[in-house]
Amino acid sequence: MQDGPLQGLRVIDASTILAGPLCAQILGDFGADVVKIEHPVTGDGMRGHGRSKDGTPIWWKEISRNKRALALSLSAPEGAEILLRLAARSDVLIENFRPGTLERWGIGPDRLHEANPSLIIVRVTGFGQRGPYAGRAGFGTLAESMSGFAYMTGEADGPPTLPAFGLADSLCGIAASSATAMALWHRDRDPERRGQVIDLSLLEPLMTAVGPAPTVYDQLGVVEERHGNRSTNNAPRNTYRTADGHWLAVSTSAQRIAERVLRLVGHPEVVEEPWFATGHGRAAHADLLDKFVGGWIAGRTREDVIEEFTAAGAAIAPVYSAADIVDDPHIRETEMLTSVPDPDFGPMLMHNVMWRMSRTPGRIRFTGRALGADTDALLVDELGLDPAEVASLRERRIVT
Repeated sequence: MQDGPLQGLRVIDASTILAGPLCAQILGDFGADVVKIEHPVTGDGMRGHGRSKDGTPIWWKEISRNKRALALSLSAPEGAEILLRLAARSDVLIENFRPGTLERWGIGPDRLHEANPSLIIVRVTGFGQRGPYAGRAGFGTLAESMSGFAYMTGEADGPPTLPAFGLADSLCGIAASSATAMALWHRDRDPERRGQVIDLSLLEPLMTAVGPAPTVYDQLGVVEERHGNRSTNNAPRNTYRTADGHWLAVSTSAQRIAERVLRLVGHPEVVEEPWFATGHGRAAHADLLDKFVGGWIAGRTREDVIEEFTAAGAAIAPVYSAADIVDDPHIRETEMLTSVPDPDFGPMLMHNVMWRMSRTPGRIRFTGRALGADTDALLVDELGLDPAEVASLRERRIVT
């Protein structure tokens, strides 16, 4: 049971870079047997993302954990045929090629469903499988731009701001794992156990996360603008610097929290102002509230501010670097990070499984593997190919 609720599920991860692989990582973390397919010569481009240690990519160890590695050229007819044989004994296939690519190789959804009518096919693209942008190259940066995220992020007098990490891809990967679970639930209650195709773009999950700006525009004709760290919904809400040079974030989404903060910083009189009674009213007076809160915090150390806010029942958190995250006692004690043995690095710290389940918690069984590490085991031992045939495929660079 320690392998999670998806034990016995077979997933083919034929996707690259981040969104699709993250979806497969989550499924693998909770017990699925994931087969990672990469190009036999170039591998997954994700191997080149992020920092390396002694020439070995670090991020790869996490994003491809719990995945067996098969190096297979899907564009070659022989490789396409092997994929169909794998799909026939699998539950889920995840891919993120441009629309029409699998169809061009003869392994589109129709052909895959001929091989396995119960297969769930997760198709992750920049803009979806149809529409005027479907054929465009799609990357998270483009989704972060078009979703409204960049337009609303940054200082009011500064440029639109992009995240320094794969925000759109990560949200999409998490959404894809949820969509996959829904499709499996439906399939397993269908008398005919029919699979289906999931069409998921990088754009839509991030559009949802940005909030109801399109609806506000539709109803009011108002375009939400950038406000830095402030919010149009409540105040005080900002980052503030302490006397010892650290940054703290304060949130007052709840009215009672806002009242506690202003009383704590020595300005109970503003709590009685009529405008203080609503989040929008406080947001309209953000300059004044930031002056009160920022001035109080600036005269104290980070430790003292957090202690006093916590004692007052007010909401505050430090702005953490990676080093701070690793050292935090709550993150350590709750095992949000965990140490995993790796053949290249020895013990290595990485994000744990994403949520806690009391009966089927899931686990990290092994870290990301070398290119083609499981090719022979999958093709010879599971599919029954002759070793000489695999050797021939290897010579022709159809497998590695």
